[in-house]
Amino acid sequence: MLRCFCVLVCLLTFAGNAAAEYPERPVTIIVPFAAGGPSDVMARILADRMRVTLGQTVLVENVTGAGGSIGVSRAVRSPPDGYTVSFGHLGTHVFNGAIYPLTFDLLADLEPVVMLPSNPMVIVSKNDVPAKTLKEFVSWVKQNSGKVAAGTAGAGSGSHIGGAYFENITKTKLQFVPYRGTGPALNDLVAGQIDMMIDQTSNSINQIRAGKLRAYAVTDQKRVPTASDIPTVDEAGLPGFYMTLWSGMWVPKGTPKAVIAKLNAAAVEALANPATNERFAQLGLEVPPRALQTPEALARHHKAEIEKWWPIIKAGNIRAD
Repeated sequence: MLRCFCVLVCLLTFAGNAAAEYPERPVTIIVPFAAGGPSDVMARILADRMRVTLGQTVLVENVTGAGGSIGVSRAVRSPPDGYTVSFGHLGTHVFNGAIYPLTFDLLADLEPVVMLPSNPMVIVSKNDVPAKTLKEFVSWVKQNSGKVAAGTAGAGSGSHIGGAYFENITKTKLQFVPYRGTGPALNDLVAGQIDMMIDQTSNSINQIRAGKLRAYAVTDQKRVPTASDIPTVDEAGLPGFYMTLWSGMWVPKGTPKAVIAKLNAAAVEALANPATNERFAQLGLEVPPRALQTPEALARHHKAEIEKWWPIIKAGNIRAD
């Protein structure tokens, strides 16, 4: 009995020391989408600043496939020591649970770290599409129902669910074209290989500004400050088509609370940094209020989003095939 007690004390002491010394080597953020996409860009902006607070290199590893579920699975199966962080969003950490037969539980097998910036989606098309307004675009899609190629980051991604939501509201049919991320999909949209996308504003904004894409509306009740010329869906004629893609960071279940606290502090400092904040603003990203940047706030929001979206996805019979 005494021996067991001593062993337990030693283990707890070791865990406490490990947490106190964390991090002793580089930290890896797993982004479940291709390089160059909106998730990758946000993660790299954060990693560049978090390394200052953590005193270690923060790497970004892109692990693609299955709408992001492969990358999330890699993080879930990693040692719970804080050296592997799962970066994701509404698609990877909510939608996928209703679409893929996951081998892990999105709530039970992950510990929340921090809520990250969000942005509304934007309805965009290649410039060759004849429609100039959202009403004209919806009419054009109806005239070509089943033929309009819509890019997505894979089944269950925000772009896919956004497209399915668009189909439901407009009573149209799209031809979904899956990619390993919205970065590659955007390249093909600009090149005219596909017709449209319901994309994250942060991903499309630079191409819209350069005149390489046509933007019809943002899927929010208010305009994006850095792209104020793009109307809201309410203003453009598709009222109620709201969809905001929020992001967050998680670590494997069992990661020491002290380690989570250090990761949270580094992320919170990055979100408050003026230079980082400016980069987010230029991408149309909205930093959450400080009160929502806690692990507890992310846990509550994560659970609420699953309760909201899973019934909608299942009722729409949206699947991974």
